[in-house]
Amino acid sequence: MSRRVLICDDAVFMRTMVGEILRGAGYEVVGEAETGVQAVERYRALQPDLVTMDIVMPDMGGIDAVREIRRLDPAARILMCSAMGQQALVVEAIQAGAGEFVVKPFQPSRVLEAVERLLAAA
Repeated sequence: MSRRVLICDDAVFMRTMVGEILRGAGYEVVGEAETGVQAVERYRALQPDLVTMDIVMPDMGGIDAVREIRRLDPAARILMCSAMGQQALVVEAIQAGAGEFVVKPFQPSRVLEAVERLLAAA
């Protein structure tokens, strides 16, 4: 059974790129969200095995969405993907409950390594 992933990013090209990387490695993309509010709603509805989350999104930022998802499911596995690699945001994302952090633009291998680490920890 393939692992189910929810992709959250306000940029359609990033959702497409992450989706292609994950599908190519055998993961099932069960949904996408372009806002933090959608991310939380879709997590609740879809119960994916893993979430990829951008930091900067409309309505609710990615870090706040991580907090909400972790409140709903303390065991949620979340990979932050952001162009903003500042140390303070990395620390804040990890403290909010993200298990891994990759900086855009990223190599597909780096995304897959982070996903595999998160899922192995389950």
